[in-house]
Amino acid sequence: MSLGPEGRKVGEFGTPVMMHIKPIVPILLFLLALPGAQAALPASTVFVGKDKFHALIERGQRENWKALPLGDRTVKAGLALVGTPYKNFTLELDDRIETPCANFYGMDCWTFFEIALATSRVLKSSPNPTSQDFLRAIEIDRYRGGKCDGTFASRLHHLEDWLQDNQRRGLITDITPKLPGAKKLYREMNYMGGSGSRHFRQLRANPSLIPKLAKVEDQLSSRGIWYVPKRSVPAAEKFIRNGDIICIVTTWHGSYTSHVGLAYRDSKGTLRFLHASRNERRVLVDSRLSDYLNRYSLHAGIMVARPNEL
Repeated sequence: MSLGPEGRKVGEFGTPVMMHIKPIVPILLFLLALPGAQAALPASTVFVGKDKFHALIERGQRENWKALPLGDRTVKAGLALVGTPYKNFTLELDDRIETPCANFYGMDCWTFFEIALATSRVLKSSPNPTSQDFLRAIEIDRYRGGKCDGTFASRLHHLEDWLQDNQRRGLITDITPKLPGAKKLYREMNYMGGSGSRHFRQLRANPSLIPKLAKVEDQLSSRGIWYVPKRSVPAAEKFIRNGDIICIVTTWHGSYTSHVGLAYRDSKGTLRFLHASRNERRVLVDSRLSDYLNRYSLHAGIMVARPNEL
C-alpha cells in the first residue's frame, strides 16, 4: 500500500517488541480466546489503553449510542477519539505472531476507523462489552474471512482488498459505483509481493508468505476499483452519510489508495473528513471533504464504503 501525504503502509516494519515472559507471571499472558489464534502475547502488548476503552464504552452507554443508526454511532465514537495522538505501526507486534490487537493511546488512519467502527458495533451487540468482545469485532473486520490464522498474510493489507472482502461477507456496502462521476480504474500492483517486501519485518522473517501477497496484488490489479475523481466529489457529497468510510485514492501508480477516514456531516450539514492525520499527528475533524482532497495533489479521488449492522 502506498504512502500518500496522509497515508501509511499497513504492515510496514517498526521497532520489534522484545518479550521476556517468565512462567511465574502467567497474568502477563494474553491467552487468546479468539478463533484462529495460534499463540499468546502479553496482555499489555495486545490491548493498549484499556482505561480509554472502558471510558469510551461507558460514555456510549450513558449517552445511549446504541439507539442510533450504525453510521451515527460510529461518528460518535470517532468524535470521542478526537485529539488521540497519531501513531503508526501499532499492529506490528511480532515478527511471526499475528493477532487481533488494539491501541487506544495512539492510532493511524486505518486503526482509527477500525476502533470507531468496532466500538459502535459492540455497543449494539453486547450490554456490557468487554475487551474480548472488542477484539473479536476487530478480527471480523481486519482479517480475510473474519478470521486471523496467526499469520501476517491473513490480515487485509490493502483498503481495496478490505472493501471487497468485507462486502462479500455483508459487513459493508461499496456505494462508490452509484455515486455521480464514478469510473473504473486499473493499476499494476506489485509492492508487498515484489520489491517492497523487504520493508516489512514479517515478510523478512517469513519469506514464504510473499507469494501469497503477490497473488493478492495480482488479483487486485486485474479486478480494478471504482472511484470518484476528486473533481466529481462535490456533486457526490450529498449522497454520503455520517459514518461512511472514505478511502482516499492516490495518484501514485503503484497502488490504489493511500489514506482513510470517516465521513462526518456537521451541524450545518457540511460533509467533513474525520481522520487520524499523519501531518497533524492526531485525530481531528478536518475541512469539507472535497476541500480536503483538493489540498493534496496526490489525492485522486475516493472510494466510499457504508458499514452494515451485523
